[in-house]
Amino acid sequence: MSPILNNLSLKEQIDISRLPAHVAIIMDGNGRWAKKRSLPRVVGHEYGVRSVRQVTEAAAEIGVKHLTLYTFSTENWNRPALEVKAIMTLLVHTIRKEVKTLNNNNIRLQTIGDIDSLPSDCRRELLEAIEITKNNSRMNLILALNYSARWDIVQATKKIAEQVKNGEVLSSEINENLFTASLNTARFPDPELLIRTSGEFRISNFLLWELAYGEFYFTDVYWPEFDKEAFYTALLDYQKRERRFGKTSEQLAPDAHV
Repeated sequence: MSPILNNLSLKEQIDISRLPAHVAIIMDGNGRWAKKRSLPRVVGHEYGVRSVRQVTEAAAEIGVKHLTLYTFSTENWNRPALEVKAIMTLLVHTIRKEVKTLNNNNIRLQTIGDIDSLPSDCRRELLEAIEITKNNSRMNLILALNYSARWDIVQATKKIAEQVKNGEVLSSEINENLFTASLNTARFPDPELLIRTSGEFRISNFLLWELAYGEFYFTDVYWPEFDKEAFYTALLDYQKRERRFGKTSEQLAPDAHV
């Protein structure tokens, strides 16, 4: 690194012309963070909300257009009932508390997942926040709630099968574009960057179709400790990558390899 860059903050080192338009995050490690401190797991989730706030602010400030947070998976229902109830209660309180801030910062709240199966109070607060922020345009904050990539792939398949059955689509017309348009995520571009915290190296049934060409960034930092600087570090790491999409380096920049 040059002496000039050494004097720049992490944020100042980011090339805003090369930002990922869509960043997805698996927010992992709340429970283990709490356990290390001999605290109840729910306290880890409470502290994790602070990280959500910091990362959302950082993403909007730097110019990321879409931020998807893996908030609650379909598999998370298998956790202890008290923890699930605490997470849902925390979610309701957080949405209620933060919606004004989202609106003031021109951030639009959206969701992916089977929200119809969420508890009624949670769904009500969520839909109200979505309605309040629907005209905001600075950034989409997308909460993956009761989400499963396999569920989404299955529901997309059923949707297309029904279209074929009704004569709306020919089987010969089924292609990647049609399938993508049938997914719950069709409103958003595919994520260029996936971040996972807490030292785990898997994507846990998250955006399986959409991450086909995504760059993965794994960090040992637990989610409650993941702040703006950690987010900027991930963006800088992303900007060191060469995104070839099956091509060679020479095809991407032939003049640089003469």
